[in-house]
Amino acid sequence: MTAPLLITRDQALLDELLRLAAAAGVTPDVAADGGAALRGWAAAPLVLIGADVAEDLARISPMRRPRVYVVAWGGVPDEMFRTAMAVGAESVAQLPRSEAWLTELLTDLGDLDAGVPSEGVLVGVVGGSGGAGATTFACALGQVASRRGRAVVVDADPLGPGVDRVLGLEDRDGVRWDGLCDATGRLSARALREALPRREDLGALTWRPGAPGQLQAFAVREVLSAARRGHDLVVVDLPRTPDPLLDEVAARCDRLLVVVVPTVAGVASAVRTCARHRDPTRVRLVVRGSGVDNAAIARATGVPVLARMSDQRGLAEAIDLGLGPVRSRRGSLGRAAGQVLDQLLLLHAAAA
Repeated sequence: MTAPLLITRDQALLDELLRLAAAAGVTPDVAADGGAALRGWAAAPLVLIGADVAEDLARISPMRRPRVYVVAWGGVPDEMFRTAMAVGAESVAQLPRSEAWLTELLTDLGDLDAGVPSEGVLVGVVGGSGGAGATTFACALGQVASRRGRAVVVDADPLGPGVDRVLGLEDRDGVRWDGLCDATGRLSARALREALPRREDLGALTWRPGAPGQLQAFAVREVLSAARRGHDLVVVDLPRTPDPLLDEVAARCDRLLVVVVPTVAGVASAVRTCARHRDPTRVRLVVRGSGVDNAAIARATGVPVLARMSDQRGLAEAIDLGLGPVRSRRGSLGRAAGQVLDQLLLLHAAAA
């Protein structure tokens, strides 16, 4: 079922919500009372509750679920926010001020019809030490994932080479961070996906060439939210430098992959990198190269090794030719990325 559920007896409010739904290209189900609302409550991908029935619905105490919002005209009294919390709503949308936001919310439901899960997997990749190859592996992960579904690589490292350059997308038209950092309001999953530089099912978000840019907290949160709603996998290339915003992003990731060079110095640096993150159960290691064995690295860091790969011959040439780091799934990068993706799919299935 992909039809949103509208619950209201206010005809003027209903007419307005139906107009917004039509603009978004979706046909909602409508309920005027609690009994009708409960029949579609669990299955609907989105529930909009009119302020006129919110208190009645709160008395029924429907099961808690995500993507529930109360919609009201004009100013909202404090009591309405308490009622919204009682009914399990995430927030209160005020019309007409929230028209654009509601339209984008309804537009995102079209992604469900296209077979895209409502929440994709979010994975962060960070180098355990300088030169570990985190950006390369993040791009390899995106390349391999795009052969299975929609994937996007988000560049959060302003001093990196640019994931579009590593993927061979630097000449593709599309929005970069500078076009999003000043944006306000809710970002549509479909709009973001279609605006990014991309090749088939792989998109990339980075900066334009030149001086390093600066991320804005609101833009980062909106981009990641929209990216997860519009893609099966979102890979974030994270810098090693401490930053409160990027530490928040790392904490939101379903998995944080630390790329480790298996030397004494590389492992010592990875120990510090892993210790920065509060929840070690979400952290896994990807080891690149030969040297210290997996068991010793896992003991030192307290984090399991998820995959190990050898250095790949012809890597620089492949990137220079605009082919991206993965020329063949049988290469070391392709095999390691596929192994990691298999584990991420199991994680996502267990959480569903």
